[in-house]
Amino acid sequence: MDFLAGHAPDLLPGRRALGSGDLSSEVPHGTTIVAATFPGGVIMAGDRRATMGNIIAQRDIEKVFPADEYSAVAFAGSAGFGIEMVRLFQVELEHYEKLEGATLSLDGKANRLSALIRGNLPMAMQGLTVVPLFAGYDHDINAGRIFSYDPTGGRYEETHFYSVGSGSLFARGALKKLYREDLSETDCVTVMIQSLIDAADDDSATGGPDMLRRIFPVVGVVTADGYRRLPEDEVAALVDAAWSQRHRRPDGPAATSLT
Repeated sequence: MDFLAGHAPDLLPGRRALGSGDLSSEVPHGTTIVAATFPGGVIMAGDRRATMGNIIAQRDIEKVFPADEYSAVAFAGSAGFGIEMVRLFQVELEHYEKLEGATLSLDGKANRLSALIRGNLPMAMQGLTVVPLFAGYDHDINAGRIFSYDPTGGRYEETHFYSVGSGSLFARGALKKLYREDLSETDCVTVMIQSLIDAADDDSATGGPDMLRRIFPVVGVVTADGYRRLPEDEVAALVDAAWSQRHRRPDGPAATSLT
């Protein structure tokens, strides 16, 4: 960031000159992202739809990425600036590690992402908002952690699970119903898939699993062993099981306990 500010400030997010007016309906927007912790780490998943007003701009966009070896980042909002922000964030973390010979702490990573969002504020005021979700494995406490943000760069740590994007309210409602602290990795992924299906059921901008084209959510898992993207065939098997269950109960599984 310091190098770009000194040599090419026009390349920084938020420094480009834009005309006046609301541009939010003119560019593709990513929608719903969910994250949840489990005893071994944290999982992040995102739907694959990008919208442009009332048009489906893309059916297979990816919104979940590794930030570095032990963290993941995803975004909702303006797709172009979101992807650019993620790439710049990845480069910053790699640059710090090469200079210092050690990785930045998880809190430090979360703070750097906050600064990037703050730099995008002028564009956010014109409708080109990017709201990321950040999660990682903290070796100091041997647990996964989740951080959410607002468009001004405010950073907030979340407990157990969170979601962002247009379908986030519906996804979070499903997570409240199904989440348990003792979920296994596979069960946690299943719960997140169910939450994305619920979001797509009530939010037109959220894309559920595309069973015709076999396009499924991107799922990233971060544990003490690092970040890995869940293989497509594993996600497909879990989606198929969830979809079969929905044929019997279209509104999804009921909460396991009311006590």
